[in-house]
Amino acid sequence: MPKSTNVAVLGDGGWGTGLALVSERVGHNTMLWSAFPDYAEVLHTQRENIKYLPGVSIPKNIQITSDIREAIAFGQFIVLAVPSQFLRAVLFRMRDYDISKKILVSVTKGIEKKTLLRPSQIIHQVLKSVHLAVLSGPSHAEEVARKIPTLVVAASEEKKTAEMVQKTFRDSRFRIYIQTDIVGVELAAALKNVIAIAAGVCDGLGFGSNTKAALMTRGLLEMTHLGVQMGASPNTFFGLSGLGDLVTTCISGYGRNRKVGELLGQGKSIDEILKGMEQVAEGVETTRSAMELAKKYRVEVPIISEMYKMLFEDKKPMAVLDSLMSREAKEELRPYSYQ
Repeated sequence: MPKSTNVAVLGDGGWGTGLALVSERVGHNTMLWSAFPDYAEVLHTQRENIKYLPGVSIPKNIQITSDIREAIAFGQFIVLAVPSQFLRAVLFRMRDYDISKKILVSVTKGIEKKTLLRPSQIIHQVLKSVHLAVLSGPSHAEEVARKIPTLVVAASEEKKTAEMVQKTFRDSRFRIYIQTDIVGVELAAALKNVIAIAAGVCDGLGFGSNTKAALMTRGLLEMTHLGVQMGASPNTFFGLSGLGDLVTTCISGYGRNRKVGELLGQGKSIDEILKGMEQVAEGVETTRSAMELAKKYRVEVPIISEMYKMLFEDKKPMAVLDSLMSREAKEELRPYSYQ
């Protein structure tokens, strides 16, 4: 891929900014789009994302804009880095522009409320036929921006598209694998946030490694079982976008979803927690969507179910623990089955 490639990143959050930094250091012409003109001016003048990625300089050759038309016209590659609940609104703003020859890279993690659609499904529904890849994996923006070695996966139904994304964004500190299971990659990226909230609850309650290890193991099983019923490959959940992202999100101090859980475990209400957050914790609404999907596909998901009760029915953390620990005794799982 030639170094003169133009990359437009739609979304001024930490992850969008982090990927703009990756694009720039690889050698591409890079533009970062903010939906808010006032904040775009802050990014342009201060050369730092003070809200979402403080302490990291934004090079002057990364262009900043709040004009979505300018960003779309600029980018040969368009990175969609907006929260899942705002994705559709951004896509509607893109419909009037010719993107038939562009490559879209979705890094949005979540499941849309009401429709229960994955990001790629929303993209195809709004924009119809596009060249699309999904990029996901254990990749906190704070570490990517500081060139800490990171491995992710690019998934696309078109192998050539995945290969182009791999070549365009890969460097010596950002390694990209490719595959075709978009369903699995997107579901793993969304569902692990629910388990991360539960992991944070463990931290807030003062539990140790035994508890969190068990939670992550059984949580991965729930993710896999639901994903397989929805058409994903079970192997995806044991790869970078599944197990890899789950581990990072559950143990890292950067994780917003883990932090939500930690505060819940310390006794704060979910309304109080969300009011005090600048960034979106996708796992909260994903918990609601995951429960609806589990009911739709008739999948037993005890951890996700209890997290739903904690978030939306005010069930207390210790009561959730008691419910999970007192479940009927069973045999350990067989490969890709759930007990």
